[in-house]
Amino acid sequence: MARSKGRPKKKRYHLKTVDFNTERKPSWCYGCGNYGIWKSLKKTFVSLNLKPHEILIVYGVGCSGNGANFLKTYAFHALHGRALPVATGAKLANHKLNVIIIGGDGDGISIGGNHFIHTCRRNINMTYFLCDNKIYGLTNGQASSTSDKGFKTKSTPLGVREKPLNPVLLSLSAGATFVARGFSGDTRQLTDIMKKAIKHKGFSFVDIIQPCITLNKVNTYDFYRENICNLSDIKDYDKSDLGGAIKKSMEEEKIPVGIFYQVEEPLYEEGLKQIERKPLVDHIITDIDVNRLFNRYY
Repeated sequence: MARSKGRPKKKRYHLKTVDFNTERKPSWCYGCGNYGIWKSLKKTFVSLNLKPHEILIVYGVGCSGNGANFLKTYAFHALHGRALPVATGAKLANHKLNVIIIGGDGDGISIGGNHFIHTCRRNINMTYFLCDNKIYGLTNGQASSTSDKGFKTKSTPLGVREKPLNPVLLSLSAGATFVARGFSGDTRQLTDIMKKAIKHKGFSFVDIIQPCITLNKVNTYDFYRENICNLSDIKDYDKSDLGGAIKKSMEEEKIPVGIFYQVEEPLYEEGLKQIERKPLVDHIITDIDVNRLFNRYY
């Protein structure tokens, strides 16, 4: 049989996790929970066939934010507590881009708690991974808003007096359409949760519980392994039941991990006429004359 004279087929390139490595090596403490998150993210991107140039990660300030140096994607290091509004602006400017937010509990729930609530209720199509180690790690061990009551830190030597905020409960009550919790010590389950979160159409939030091996001697790997329970083990658990998800998120005897809640609702960006035809970044703005508008209100 004669060989075809057509153009040779392009060899399809298969992504590997090393394609998301930079020249820099992680500087986290050995055994830090961020390593498991870093590994799971790379596995997730490969599984979804997302190339580095197709991803923007907006990082908050904290140990997890150092991932901007170790993970090869587009990256923006936002101000402390301000990762979510930056990500919102990026998503609305180019809603075809895969936008992911990564930050710690100090950054996202303590300092940026107001942004968190409003981002949940808007339901913009992006994904937020919260690296929750119940402490300020980068600034050397102050209590955060997720620190357990009675927990002794450098800023609370007599113990935390307030009840901790529950990120899962907070996101459910604020209107997030995908809410889950993962554990950095179980990268297989965490990768599966991450894939489903990114594929979800709407704002997806994943609370990732992780040990800080240097500054938090209470919430260790052994502690979590002894106290975790999997939602997937619950027969007939209904992920579309908001009331059931809220009730499950408030359990204290065990720490549930898995997908608490998932529904589809209209996206915030679907109601914006400005990006109905194409992303804002593709609009030509060089021929726009704003003088008439200025003169109208001058």
